[in-house]
Amino acid sequence: MRSVDRTGNATKGERTLLETVREKVKFETFGEEMLEKKVSLSGNSGRIYLPPDWVGHHVKIIRMD
Repeated sequence: MRSVDRTGNATKGERTLLETVREKVKFETFGEEMLEKKVSLSGNSGRIYLPPDWVGHHVKIIRMD
């Protein structure tokens, strides 16, 4: 792993911010139902279609990869 110091030089053995953010973390939550879907392209963003009976309810989205 390498990172960049204040002068812009790479240093060995330290993590960059991007490398730190990319590590997986564990989430634990309670809910009513769970779906696993792939995000579709929609213009300049992504879209996930959910069942119509979920409209008006709160959902949590977790990116898996």
